[in-house]
Amino acid sequence: MANAEGQVRLGESALIKQYFAPLCHPDMSFGLSDDAAFLNLASDQQLVLTKDMLVANVHFFADDAPELIAKKALRVNLSDLASKGAKPVGYLLGLGLPSDWTEDWLSRFCKGLGEDQQAFDFPLIGGDTVKSPERLTLSITAFGEVPKGRTILRRNAKPDEDVYVTGTIGDSALGLLLRREPEDYPEIGEEGKAVLINRFLLPQPRLQGLALIRQFATASMDISDGLMGDAAKMASAADCALHLDDAAVPLSLSAKAMLDVTSASRDVALTGGDDYELLFCARRQDREAIRAAASALNVPVTRIGRVAEGKGVCLLDESGHEMALSKGPSYEHF
Repeated sequence: MANAEGQVRLGESALIKQYFAPLCHPDMSFGLSDDAAFLNLASDQQLVLTKDMLVANVHFFADDAPELIAKKALRVNLSDLASKGAKPVGYLLGLGLPSDWTEDWLSRFCKGLGEDQQAFDFPLIGGDTVKSPERLTLSITAFGEVPKGRTILRRNAKPDEDVYVTGTIGDSALGLLLRREPEDYPEIGEEGKAVLINRFLLPQPRLQGLALIRQFATASMDISDGLMGDAAKMASAADCALHLDDAAVPLSLSAKAMLDVTSASRDVALTGGDDYELLFCARRQDREAIRAAASALNVPVTRIGRVAEGKGVCLLDESGHEMALSKGPSYEHF
């Protein structure tokens, strides 16, 4: 088989055998020699499933390094598992390759998958490969396990609970601005730009916080479509309001540097997507225990607001007055 440039490429079956079978867990997927995988769970565990799709020039740039594309595809799903306190078990990969794919690209892509599989103990257990007529498309279905009785849903948030986030907010959305226009914002400096762009290219799922989420979170989700928009989704699911303190929202030094250059960057930071930090609620009486547990786990956690009676999400200034945003609350595909 050859591509448009005359380069000889493997057929589908040989491609799977060479590139993807070595990534598979032998006891669950049998070297991709069958149509199904089998997962065994302990009797006290429940299965958690999540799926994310990534499309070239929507979620990543088509000319990004193949290793980084692969890792981002895995990590955005690992972030969803982390938000539910679920230990990763394995994943299914749906891969739509465009007509100009090369084996060098695929080899590098699988190298990225393999590195993150080892880092997160997250094996491939099956999937499908197809020809994509327009652009590269990825779909990951991720499986995790969590103890029975710890079903941590957005709708579980209750008035008078605290609202927390992990890490820093807005780095990835600001990094996307810099990835699109690398010559803009010269005041930021190359090191600061690299920090923000790397947050866009390579998310860091908060799996080290599993114990924290399992023990303390009443409601939890990952921040993929922007802090304000995802907080609004949680508020809607729980039929309550989330009041967030603007001054408490944690920002990195690089993000603050961009905010110093243009005030419009703050709205981007609060509403842009791809943070992949955790947004969770917890009881007030657990504040000190959460602080101690987060410190022991080396997970940066910040209390940024509270759950209240009412509807929706609002951002409050230091005087308690609601602040307006110049753009919509979150990224949406449609």
